[in-house]
Amino acid sequence: MSRSPAASLPDFPWDRLVPAAEQARAHPGGIVDLSVGTPVDPTPDIVQRALHEASNSPGYPFTAGTAALRESICRALSRRCGADLTPDSVLPSIGTKEIVALLPTLLGLGVSDAVAVPRVAYPTYAVGALLAGCAVVEADSVDELEAARPALVWLNSPSNPTGRVAPAAEMAAIVAWARSRGALVVSDECYFDLGWTSEPVSVLHPSVCGTSHNSVVALQSLSKRSNLAGYRFGFAAGDSTVLARVLEVRKHAGLIVPGPVQQAAIAALDDDLHVAAQRLVYGARRDQLLPALRSAGFRVDHSEAGLYLWCTRDEPCWITVDWLAQRGILVAPGDFYGSAGNHHVRVALTATDERISAAVTRLTP
Repeated sequence: MSRSPAASLPDFPWDRLVPAAEQARAHPGGIVDLSVGTPVDPTPDIVQRALHEASNSPGYPFTAGTAALRESICRALSRRCGADLTPDSVLPSIGTKEIVALLPTLLGLGVSDAVAVPRVAYPTYAVGALLAGCAVVEADSVDELEAARPALVWLNSPSNPTGRVAPAAEMAAIVAWARSRGALVVSDECYFDLGWTSEPVSVLHPSVCGTSHNSVVALQSLSKRSNLAGYRFGFAAGDSTVLARVLEVRKHAGLIVPGPVQQAAIAALDDDLHVAAQRLVYGARRDQLLPALRSAGFRVDHSEAGLYLWCTRDEPCWITVDWLAQRGILVAPGDFYGSAGNHHVRVALTATDERISAAVTRLTP
């Protein structure tokens, strides 16, 4: 009997962090949990009101999203990314992790296909490939892609966990290669609105994909920019032919964003003021943590954008995790994101101002 794809999945990595979490909780001042990028600030009032006003929702919503939602996504992409799309080129999803984990399956990929992921990457890219029975290859360059010939190429800019922003020319070269080989490029852009020392460029921008969105799809999320992680809303945008195939399978599977959440997403997408305000909050937290980590002997690599600082003391990451846990600070070990990260830790900016201040105090010599 052949093994199911699920049987080849790795153990859930966060379970390995439990002992460090227990040690950090034992600190007299309590734990400062900087391990997970979950928002802690309030969901904007404008979004909460929209959800409430749409709460009388007895009928089934559209899998493709309402016309108003799709138009709102298109407007937001035009303002924020300089990308012009039509409503048939966007598709709402139940958060973006759902798309990441299911996309190879939704596209009909299988054992004869390979999926390329970055060497340091969000683990769910590989999980989605394994669920579909695909091979997983690590590739960060055109040369590596040419050697592996994947059917699907994952990009992630700004990167989770490193915060690196990929230059437009680098992404454009990968898109050109994919088009020449009949592959699809999917760019995870969930941290797009949080550039600090470098401004992210979407794969949908003309500097990357030219005048056509063929063979490219971007994933974006409202979880980080709008504190909507609990609402579970994201969307895909780009190649309309690819998204039509994905939509058809999602209809059969009943993968539908709830109607009230669709209405709340419109409110979030159409309002840029709350995004700017939240960005200031994260920027202030970053301005406190960054020098504190450096004063404690850390080097911070990349971290040009996003909600994380990618830090190292040039030692195995679990030694660093334990050192910080002794001070009541919990972080994510870099090897969660691939063996290339095994000398780094990921430090999140997603804690309250009071907890960030506590971390700074504990890190300051």
